[in-house]
Amino acid sequence: MTVTGEHLPIGGRFDGFEHRFAVRVYFEDTDLSGVVYHANYLRYMERARSDMLRVAGIDQRAAHEAGQGAYAVTDIGIRYAASARLDDDLVVTSRLIEVSAVRVVIHQTVRCGAVKLTDARVTVAWVGPNGRPRRQPADWIAIYQRLVWQGDTQHP
Repeated sequence: MTVTGEHLPIGGRFDGFEHRFAVRVYFEDTDLSGVVYHANYLRYMERARSDMLRVAGIDQRAAHEAGQGAYAVTDIGIRYAASARLDDDLVVTSRLIEVSAVRVVIHQTVRCGAVKLTDARVTVAWVGPNGRPRRQPADWIAIYQRLVWQGDTQHP
């Protein structure tokens, strides 16, 4: 289903090689202590990655429905530095740092203003309907190669 006009959801945008995605912290995101539950940062990052691909022109849903495959997270390393709280406005920044025939590596950071909350390196692999790795669509690789971060990949 495609929505248009006033019903179009607000998404992220690219600023050079960097995709930025806004998130607001809701009550459901917090734990008993009133801070964002640690696993919710992964959800924010997943939404940002999906939006980044959509904005770049990659239609994951169509590929999945056509039986071509889907992305699966194969590795994630995350560091927590500070906590977000109810009603905080967050920005998830995503940068493509490596692309191969089968996988994409993305560096993601969640910030509240100037404060870095989390920092992650996520590897996703393209897998066929049988769950086995396979080559990504060639046109997607071309899109990714144009978006690979040109800065410092050790400390983005």
